[in-house]
Amino acid sequence: MERKSLLSALACAMAGDWHQAHRLVQQDEHDPLACWIHAVLHKIEGDAWNSRYWYARSQGRRYEDYADAQAELLAIRAMLEGSD
Repeated sequence: MERKSLLSALACAMAGDWHQAHRLVQQDEHDPLACWIHAVLHKIEGDAWNSRYWYARSQGRRYEDYADAQAELLAIRAMLEGSD
């Protein structure tokens, strides 16, 4: 998934537009970063089972790694903004 699309999904999630963020990350269910964002969205929603499923697809990230979903979204954004 393109970095721009991932950043758009993050912006939507941080603005509280869960549905648009979800639509964006569902476009590529094989991209580990999209899966990670997808996992965080379900964490925000309160759906721990579904969130853990997406974490399992995100290559090494775990539900327990971040207690705060907003801090996790910020960490993902910082990582994406730091990549070329």
